[in-house]
Amino acid sequence: MKKIVSILLAVSLIFTVAALTGCGGKKDNTQASDDKTIVVGASSTPHAEILEQVKAALEKEGYNLQIKIYDDYVLPNKALEDGELDANYFQHKPYLDSFNKENGTDLVSAAAIHYEPFGIYGNGIKTLEDIADGATIIIPADDSNETRALLLLQQEGLITLPKDASAAKGVTTLDIVDDGGYNITPVQADTVAAQLSNSDKGTIAVINGNYALGAGLKIKDALATESADGDAAQTYANIIAVKSGNENSEKTQALIKALKTDDVKAYIEKTYNGAVLPIF
Repeated sequence: MKKIVSILLAVSLIFTVAALTGCGGKKDNTQASDDKTIVVGASSTPHAEILEQVKAALEKEGYNLQIKIYDDYVLPNKALEDGELDANYFQHKPYLDSFNKENGTDLVSAAAIHYEPFGIYGNGIKTLEDIADGATIIIPADDSNETRALLLLQQEGLITLPKDASAAKGVTTLDIVDDGGYNITPVQADTVAAQLSNSDKGTIAVINGNYALGAGLKIKDALATESADGDAAQTYANIIAVKSGNENSEKTQALIKALKTDDVKAYIEKTYNGAVLPIF
């Protein structure tokens, strides 16, 4: 009797292993061939708004675009690295390069979509000439955006940086040669607009384009903006980022094709009035 039971258990085990193996293989094949969902992490403005414009086009191609909103610059890269996202759309390449270096990740740019000019905004002042001695200047603190903000302040003659200062090399407040007597205060990028609105009159701030839009600030009201004739548009173009090796995947290419259209270009130009500029 024991022998019969042993044989039955062995046969049952064989069928169980075979079934599990078969199910596992079937699941993998199904994911590889039938997964038509594209999950993209994005800042709410303007990235998610732009992505909303391509949902219908992707649906015609058989894809379901899901947009996950993030309100900071760290989590969407972590989610992409962890496989929770197929792509993200919120950053420029200098920031991505800095993130990879600091976190040991291997995320890459698959396409450049738009450019958001940095602007200098003021609390209670209408021109840069009105800035008082010793005024506070709030800037974003992360590596690439701090560099960008400082270069804009130098562009407007408010500070002096080393002669070899550049976006590629990067600069921080520690590199400032002459601060013009201003109190330059780096803070987390997504808090700059709020801190400006709660600051003393006479304070100015350098604000990322998407955060300025989210705070209801208009580029036409900026005291100064990055020169469109410089290399900022290309250096700081907002990109579709993916994990290395996925640049040419069907999902990635479908997303890029849907974004790089005349309809999306017209939407950007009409909706953002110069605060966001298409570069395709």
